[in-house]
Amino acid sequence: MAYTVLARKYRSRTFDEIVGQDAIATTLKNAVTSGRIHHGYLFTGTRGVGKTSMARILAKAINCLSFDAPTPEPCCECEACRLIAEGEDLDVVEIDAASNTGVDNIRELRSNASFRPARSRYKIYIIDEVHMLSTGAFNALLKTLEEPPDHVKFILATTETQKVPATVQSRCQRFDFRSIDTDTIAAQLQRNLDSEGLQADEAVLRRIARLAAGSMRDALSLMDQLLSLGTDRLTLDAIEDILPSPLDETLAEVIDHVADSDPGGALRGVERCLAQGRTVERFCEALIEYLRTLMLIRVCGADTDLIDVSQGLRESLVAQAGRFDAASYVHMIGLVEQIRQAAKWSSASRPLVDAAVVRMAMAADFSSLESVIARLEGREAADGAAPVANRGGQASPSSGRTTGRPSASSKGAEAAAPSVRSTSSSRRASPSAPPAAQGLASSEDKQKVLSNPAVRRTMERFEGSRLVDVRHKRSGGKDAAGDVDTPSG
Repeated sequence: MAYTVLARKYRSRTFDEIVGQDAIATTLKNAVTSGRIHHGYLFTGTRGVGKTSMARILAKAINCLSFDAPTPEPCCECEACRLIAEGEDLDVVEIDAASNTGVDNIRELRSNASFRPARSRYKIYIIDEVHMLSTGAFNALLKTLEEPPDHVKFILATTETQKVPATVQSRCQRFDFRSIDTDTIAAQLQRNLDSEGLQADEAVLRRIARLAAGSMRDALSLMDQLLSLGTDRLTLDAIEDILPSPLDETLAEVIDHVADSDPGGALRGVERCLAQGRTVERFCEALIEYLRTLMLIRVCGADTDLIDVSQGLRESLVAQAGRFDAASYVHMIGLVEQIRQAAKWSSASRPLVDAAVVRMAMAADFSSLESVIARLEGREAADGAAPVANRGGQASPSSGRTTGRPSASSKGAEAAAPSVRSTSSSRRASPSAPPAAQGLASSEDKQKVLSNPAVRRTMERFEGSRLVDVRHKRSGGKDAAGDVDTPSG
């Protein structure tokens, strides 16, 4: 006999076997028990979470021949149950909307719907990926979907609910299938391996569950791939070359290196992500989503319901989210989004990503000229919380970093600020002071300012040779006596 893949071999057959969708299974069981079976259902959710399996189970519950009425526990042994499970029953018609998108296909469906079922109680139409229907096809379906014959039931399934017209959704009972959490997938994989008489390390099961990203079918497909190794026991070392580390683990490593101001480590993490076959655009999308998750935890708290992750993963995310403040996350998300858009049209997309990661990791060294002057003057920027724009038009990341230690430039600015403030206050106290007193007070003050690394970098960037107090420029255009000449060279 031909080999049956695990995803088909261990497909759920009853409501009780459905993995990770207990609330929906219970609701449908109660509807069948009480006889309150709606004429139209809409199942939504990502791929591999049980939408089509649930549709077949509901069809078996309605048409099981071993009972005189619909039952929440179909026998799975009668002819109707077996044919429905195989997708070959005459009275349960499965339609792939991706290849039957036109109005003519829906007209044919409407014509056939008028005929009573050949053997079962109801004629059931399961339309998979219903969002692929054309506008005309949706309009042709509306009347039949709203008032179908008594012997007809519709079950629609889609991964993109936003593409299904509201007029169709309002005619159905909608059930949203959630992504299956990592622990549930790992536990189900262990049960399947026990049935196969095979063994695997817990770390292997968790890696598969993480890579499946909430999809039970994807997890079983990955397990099928690993079983081809032919080993008696699956270990993490044995699968390292076949299954890479989950993307979120690699992204967490990149962000940790950014928080540690380690651009080299962050770039190595980027290399591992891209070496797994992901495009630059896909990497940027994943990084943006990961940064968004950290930002939501930072802003809304550790127990926020705006993110859907397992408890174990949530704890690690909460610990990492505290390494930056909210403003830093806003800046980094904006920066990566700009790179994502630029990468679509650039032949140098990889250097753009590397430069962005280095910029985030070396944020303290990218202080804007305005922020340097503000620190030297001993005052905050005029807009307070908003980052100041720098020469490149980007928001300065230095204002939002909370890496747990002050940068070298901020230390130097704090050291230089007292002398500048003292001279400013002396000028205000004696407005008639001669020009020589209106500048920096002494050679010692001059050296403090000039020894500031941020000042030196700024002067080198703009090829400046003097530090000028522009607020005390004389009306005749001659510089004030407080100018500071830099050492020669």
